[in-house]
Amino acid sequence: MLNASPISDELASALRNRRYPALGVFLPAGLTSSRTERRTLDVLSRQGADVIEVGIPVADPVLDGPVITAAYRRGLDRGTTLPDVLRTVEYAASKGPVVVMAYWETAAQYGPARLARELKAAGASGVMIADLPAAQASTWNRAVADAALSAPRLVPRDTRQKQLFPLCTAASGWLYAPAAHSRTGYQGPVDVEALAEFTQRLRSVSSLPVVSGVGISTPELAQHIAPLVDGVVIGTPVVRALASGNRHEAEVLVSGFAAALRPATDGTVDG
Repeated sequence: MLNASPISDELASALRNRRYPALGVFLPAGLTSSRTERRTLDVLSRQGADVIEVGIPVADPVLDGPVITAAYRRGLDRGTTLPDVLRTVEYAASKGPVVVMAYWETAAQYGPARLARELKAAGASGVMIADLPAAQASTWNRAVADAALSAPRLVPRDTRQKQLFPLCTAASGWLYAPAAHSRTGYQGPVDVEALAEFTQRLRSVSSLPVVSGVGISTPELAQHIAPLVDGVVIGTPVVRALASGNRHEAEVLVSGFAAALRPATDGTVDG
């Protein structure tokens, strides 16, 4: 079994040293004004978000569904730039660990080393490139290592066993196991038994925490998946509410998911 690398200690420990799975909440940068965004981050943190995932807007987020794609386009239409994203990360980091979600297009545009360095300076704990090309993996891994950032890795469910070892070796912070074979926003049934088998495969080759997202659309489903993972990430339901201007609905959603991940006898939220 692989051990987490030293740079992953902060992020990995944030997930390991808990009584129940962490809740990660995704927020695309630039969806609203900076003032509204800060109020939203306050709400998400207060209602139980243990980790904030900040998304960097791109024009063609190939792994995302219509809700997050529209949110990214809205951010771009608002003129969101990397300095804006850095300010979002900085404020979010004052609330807790931040993992930045990005596409390779962004890393290529700004340069992997610059992107990693500036996100680290803003307070990010890690950066996950959702579509990291195999040919660019060594370049990206070197950039995040030099910046002392964690590099969580999305592991496709169809990854063959012989491919898991090199993929997981390059990761740090956590391994991301999609709950569904779909783009973000999927609301159909999830094969929990198949997800359980996949998480076991990941744990057989790595000591990194495992988190799951994509298709975890309700608190009830999150509760079923909780025993399998170290963290659950939600995005589309919250983004849909925020995009419609309904921050109260987003607040209720986050609170409900947070409660679903806690043991029935535990009324507290880990800090």
